[in-house]
Amino acid sequence: MPSWFIELPPVWQAFLACLFTWGVTALGAALVFCFKSMNRVVMDGMMGFAAGVMIAASFWSLLAPAIEMAREQGVTPWLPAAAGFVLGGLFLWSLDIVLPHLHIDYPMSEAEGVKTTWRRSVLVVLAITLHNIPEGLAVGVAFGAVNSGLGSATLGGAVALAIGIGLQNFPEGAAVAMPLRREGMSRLKSFWYGQLSAAVEPAAAVIGALSVSRMHVMLPYALSFAAGAMIYVVVEELIPEAQRERNMHAATFGAMAGFTVMMILDVALGS
Repeated sequence: MPSWFIELPPVWQAFLACLFTWGVTALGAALVFCFKSMNRVVMDGMMGFAAGVMIAASFWSLLAPAIEMAREQGVTPWLPAAAGFVLGGLFLWSLDIVLPHLHIDYPMSEAEGVKTTWRRSVLVVLAITLHNIPEGLAVGVAFGAVNSGLGSATLGGAVALAIGIGLQNFPEGAAVAMPLRREGMSRLKSFWYGQLSAAVEPAAAVIGALSVSRMHVMLPYALSFAAGAMIYVVVEELIPEAQRERNMHAATFGAMAGFTVMMILDVALGS
């Protein structure tokens, strides 16, 4: 890890880390310049991979450190983890109800959130943006936690989380751009909307890092909050989307691969 990055304040580390995750989303969306569509089995496997990464990250990078931090602070270990986890899910649920959005390849009649006349492309981007808010928050909180001085929060662990989020952002970029291109949108516009879905991550990361940098007592709750929000996205959207065309094996093995990769990253870099 370069020394200049190590010496940066946590907020800047989080911001740069999520510029990376945004960039990987753009790489995924850039596939639209090479292909008009992607084999659905491959796409479902990639979505399963994203789900596996998020599940593993929620435990190894967020919940496990939160439990250990609570123990170091002399708090009942399970309490902040349970409270933050539930609140994170409720937060995403409330956004899901309010924010207009449309899941990939769904008809306009199945748009969710407040009724609106916005175009299909905007609603699809907003659906993926919902995924990226908790991801950015998770990265920001992880880097902010390093500044707490608690042994359970390491820079390597925060970097591992950012790498994992970046890996699972690749299929998300493609998952937005490809359907838009298939519906007749130009390659450039399809790419633009695909990468735009992750533009919220750097801002969410800064908010996450700032929120915990000076409130160390809130760290276990904040980490668990991000975990709950991520698991909500996995169960509510990623897994059902990956299995919608009944490519169960591709989605399942993709999820197992994503879980394994994220587990290895966190254990190897976070220890």
